[in-house]
Amino acid sequence: MATLEQVKELRSRTGCGIVDCKEALQETKGNIEDAISLLRKRGQVKVAKKASRETKEGIVATYVHSNHRIAVIVSLLCETDFVARNEKFQELAHNIALHIAATDPVVVRPEDMPAEIVEQERAVAEEQAKVGNKPAEIQAKIIEGKLRSFQQEHALLTQPFVKDPQKTIADLISEAVNEIGENIVVGEFKRIAI
Repeated sequence: MATLEQVKELRSRTGCGIVDCKEALQETKGNIEDAISLLRKRGQVKVAKKASRETKEGIVATYVHSNHRIAVIVSLLCETDFVARNEKFQELAHNIALHIAATDPVVVRPEDMPAEIVEQERAVAEEQAKVGNKPAEIQAKIIEGKLRSFQQEHALLTQPFVKDPQKTIADLISEAVNEIGENIVVGEFKRIAI
């Protein structure tokens, strides 16, 4: 049986509800680290279930850097106007706008990368892979790895969050979906710099 202190610690570390924390501690025989892992797995399942829900509400958030040389506008979508007015949802939108200002992503998702940019990057990767006279199958793997890495580095959702590099923007949104209980997606964004 989980102690009150264990439940409090787990709740403070995960932000999950008391009942969920108790159940996770019981299933993991009081091991807090295993309980955190279990709650994360369950959270990912919940996020996946919510991902198919339609997002017709939301907000447009802006961020202007202190030097007034970089500005960002981003639309963050959710299911209801109630959530759109939620302070945590608005904070998430602000954090995403701030992240975009700092990292300058090209697209929202890696698969959204325009074909012409992918082909330009493929040509560069092919030239780099030729160095060293590696077999053709190894070169092909190197090229695909470089392209995948390029797309992930330049896509908003797969970038490490500037305030906490242990999480990606997708992780940040998943945590918010778990906490708020609605599907949340980034609509579009624009970054302007002088």
